[in-house]
Amino acid sequence: MLSEQTKAIIKSTVPVLEVHGTTITTTFYRNLFEAHPELLNIFNHANQAKGRQQAALANTVYAAALHIDHLEAILPAVVQIANKHVSLGIKAEHYPIVGEYLLKAIKEVLGDAATDDIINAWAEAYGVIADVFINVEKDMYKKMENQENGWAFFKKFVVAEKVKESENITSFYLKPADGSNVPVYEPGQYISVRLAIPGEKYLFNRQYSLSQAAKPDEFRISVKRDADNDPNGRVSIYLHDEINVGDAFEASAPAGSFVLDADKQSPVAFISGGVGITPMISMFETVATVTPERPTAFLHAARNKAMHAFDNDIQTYIASMPNAAYKVLYSDQPQGYITRDVLKEIVDITGDAYVCGPVPFMESIIQELRALGMTEEQIHFEFFGPAVTLQSV
Repeated sequence: MLSEQTKAIIKSTVPVLEVHGTTITTTFYRNLFEAHPELLNIFNHANQAKGRQQAALANTVYAAALHIDHLEAILPAVVQIANKHVSLGIKAEHYPIVGEYLLKAIKEVLGDAATDDIINAWAEAYGVIADVFINVEKDMYKKMENQENGWAFFKKFVVAEKVKESENITSFYLKPADGSNVPVYEPGQYISVRLAIPGEKYLFNRQYSLSQAAKPDEFRISVKRDADNDPNGRVSIYLHDEINVGDAFEASAPAGSFVLDADKQSPVAFISGGVGITPMISMFETVATVTPERPTAFLHAARNKAMHAFDNDIQTYIASMPNAAYKVLYSDQPQGYITRDVLKEIVDITGDAYVCGPVPFMESIIQELRALGMTEEQIHFEFFGPAVTLQSV
């Protein structure tokens, strides 16, 4: 437990973290990777280049300081981050290293303002918070390993099939290289794939939603191809252009807390934008096959028809579901955006809504759903990459 004095000191740093948080975390990552370049085998290089990882860590540190009196308030964020950690293979021994360089970054950025009392208080607070993550992740690893067909960390998979779903999205069907089955996963979860790309010094890790209802012997991920001139699209371009049937790479066990409550019979709406459709397909297929009479709405936004994946699959399921509705809007067409009127037409606000897509898309959709009367408990959403703060939340 933290002393009252420590809590008071941590709370006093909240205004400073609000202003300098991202500078501190940017300094932290720079110094960490200079001293421990081997950690580049774990961290997502693209998120580092875009500044998303730095912003996400700054948000987490700020939230921890703000809620230091009652850290249980950030437990949902802890669980979400811990899921990402276990899918990347973060271990207990990494936490002291992170703590050392985080404290050094605070001192470097704040200078004399970072007094010994402040540094000592943050060292104590970091130790408590790190222990929470370590224990949560230990339990997650144990659960992953002990489940039927389970494992911890990474396992070799072979590409059994490669299917082009749209102009820019391709699905990869993955089977364990050892011939075993895969664990049952919850609709909406994801896996990490770990790749050694020829000519690159470090391994690449990327997290992709499992894009079909659980199957006993395979995973499916569906990957959007980034533009050739996008320096952050190294992995997606490599998967699309170089990985073929018979090739192999490593994958983690399924993780993630953005999952369908499959036991409910109440109305449910799936609202996606672009490649945000991938976790929705897993959820939707589960409803279509397990509870097909459940009132269901599927609403999707894409740039155009050529970039719309899984349309035929959804229509096939919809045809066999007595209480289902499906609507697609293309932004290159007149009135091609999801507005409040569109949501009002298709979403039953007495049920639950699952939302996934680009951050501006989610901000808009969540804001409109709340305006229609849906509560925070009814609206579920997921980010691609590190969690950032939604302006509508």
